[in-house]
Amino acid sequence: MGIVADSLGRIKASPSSMINGRAVELARQGHDIIALSAGEPDFDTPAHIKAAAVEAMNQGKTKYSPVAGVPELREAICAKFKRENELSYSPEQVLVSNGGKQVIFNALMASLNPGDEVVIPTPYWVSYPDMVLLGGGTPVEVNSDPDDDFRLTAGALAGAITPKTKWLILNNPSNPSGAALDARELGELADVLRANPHVWVLADDIYEHVLYEGEFATIAQVAPDLHERTLTMNGFSKAYCMTGWRLGYGAGPKPLIDAMTKLQSQCTTGANTISQWAGIAALEGEQGFIHAHNEVFKQRRDLAVSILNQSPGLRCNRPRGAFYLYVDCRELMGRSTAGGKRIETDQDLCTHILDSEGVAVVHGEAFGLSPFFRISYATQTGKLEEACMRIQRACASLS
Repeated sequence: MGIVADSLGRIKASPSSMINGRAVELARQGHDIIALSAGEPDFDTPAHIKAAAVEAMNQGKTKYSPVAGVPELREAICAKFKRENELSYSPEQVLVSNGGKQVIFNALMASLNPGDEVVIPTPYWVSYPDMVLLGGGTPVEVNSDPDDDFRLTAGALAGAITPKTKWLILNNPSNPSGAALDARELGELADVLRANPHVWVLADDIYEHVLYEGEFATIAQVAPDLHERTLTMNGFSKAYCMTGWRLGYGAGPKPLIDAMTKLQSQCTTGANTISQWAGIAALEGEQGFIHAHNEVFKQRRDLAVSILNQSPGLRCNRPRGAFYLYVDCRELMGRSTAGGKRIETDQDLCTHILDSEGVAVVHGEAFGLSPFFRISYATQTGKLEEACMRIQRACASLS
């Protein structure tokens, strides 16, 4: 009898984390590597947020926090939802966790029973299906159309829902495609959900503030009648450049939040106390840097799109949000490297790009839609330009 639980046989390690780890190790060994594999802003955490953390430490606010989060942060989160999203929650309806990832994990582990289905639009963030599988559920993938900017349509959603469906996971804007649904499109999805009252919605809004065109909307805002079966998740890592602070939050109906809090009490307990006080400063402090960062991201997006669309066999859309490009490489399948290795999959292509040009990107299979690959343009502009030129050379070398 082995030591490893059978349930772990259902899942794999996070591909993006594994690829980024390989890139870091190759760089440590002295290789010239540019990693476009991690979804991490290259900007530093704003000074006023760091100052709040220092002040918290100086004031001795370094003890365990309540499992659901310090009351002051939960109150600030409620104020944020009201101010920015027209959503009303009480602090008892908010859970603070160790990153947005734990919020999603808690929700699925606390709600899924064997046989429950979770609808996940493709391409998806790599961890969604594995979390569902670990919880004993069944992921149901719904393909989106690359020629329609990977937007989930009402018709596709309706076709995926069955009596066993428990959740729809709705990541808006999307990692990895950057697709952003507007209020009208969310309203069309809401019509489908109204016809299926047994389906809950997990709104992953982590890229809410990384939006270049249009106004952000979240589904419980567009469809208030769905408020009581929606978990709205957000966090501090992307907009506030706080990836290493590990701080996320979710708000929803109290019975669900209570169940998620119960689960969290038996694993990590409360999130980092110092990070939580910094999170209050993030929500309540100066916000102008977000727009400034987005202007840089937008310039990087346009630069990368321009270069990659000039690459032999590549094509990519110009996304409205997040900081990723999901690059279509279908034309390169079946070609060969100079050494005679045939490119059969997008993973083969990504391996070729890393081995030949030292650029780490993530293969599309990890996101449920092939053959594509994802790059993150949340990196220094000069490095991004160099990396895209290297990708261009790697593709041009195929015959």
